[in-house]
Amino acid sequence: MAFSSTILGRTVFGNKVVTWGTFTNGATDTGGDINTGLKVCEFIVLQHKGSSVVSDAPVVNETLPCDGSAVTIVTAQGEDGYWFAFGHE
Repeated sequence: MAFSSTILGRTVFGNKVVTWGTFTNGATDTGGDINTGLKVCEFIVLQHKGSSVVSDAPVVNETLPCDGSAVTIVTAQGEDGYWFAFGHE
């Protein structure tokens, strides 16, 4: 299984559009591109999920703001998690 991301929700917060979802890695994957559903992503929060501590925090491998259809992240190997993005369409 390869890296994938899913949009779970969308709302408007003031003059910003906010989207959120999940990312899933294959057993040996260490990240990939998140499609936030935004034209421009100005801010994104990443959080691993699980029942134990991970060795490394997930990071955004982009200079923000960036194209919201391909926000590259780097994660610990095989770790899944959640994302929360702000921007505009």
